[in-house]
Amino acid sequence: MGQATFSVRMDETLKKQFDSLCQDFGMTATTAINVFARAVVRERKIPFEITASEPAVTREGAMQAFRALRNQAKTNGVTDLSLDEINNEINLVRREDKV
Repeated sequence: MGQATFSVRMDETLKKQFDSLCQDFGMTATTAINVFARAVVRERKIPFEITASEPAVTREGAMQAFRALRNQAKTNGVTDLSLDEINNEINLVRREDKV
């Protein structure tokens, strides 16, 4: 069977970590990539789940959420809650989350 070259660019630190881990497994990075490729071809899918991480909460995103909640409070007519009432609502939600 003929051989082909497969070149991949990746972060230098990631490559060093990958090479080290492969060595711990008793194989080269090339062998690990070949194992991965064979599994993909054999199973006709990526042999692990790929998911997106939760997006990072940014200040702007938090402010948008806060403005949306403020508008919802106005719509529902609950803009006159005291700080104690707001904290009581927060505590109720926290207790519900623990159940």
